[in-house]
Amino acid sequence: QVQLGESGGGLVQTGGSLRLSCAASGRTFSSYVMGWFRQAPGKEREFVAGISGSGGMAYYAESVEGRFTISRDNAKNTVSLQMNSLKAEDTAVYYCAAGQRFGARRIENYNYWGQGTQVTVAS
Repeated sequence: QVQLGESGGGLVQTGGSLRLSCAASGRTFSSYVMGWFRQAPGKEREFVAGISGSGGMAYYAESVEGRFTISRDNAKNTVSLQMNSLKAEDTAVYYCAAGQRFGARRIENYNYWGQGTQVTVAS
């Protein structure tokens, strides 16, 4: 079992940057595909980015491609999301999640979730 906890959210101006982190418990962190999702008010939770267990491969939602970068440090059991050129539409609660299937973009493919961290982009 994996327990996840996000940090790093906050208020940022349009065009600014923010880095989210997710700390994981457990000895098998590197065996999990890690993902970031987000949920804006009144909207469904959506996929943002995912990364393989080794950290060698990543994949992104089209809406964040080129602006966001996902990375992980298996020695520290952490996964991060660097967010640049932020837009108002990036405002949401961001969640990290752990799953077993690389390339997965659906919520049901991820077994473990953090509690979320709020990101607000002000124009």
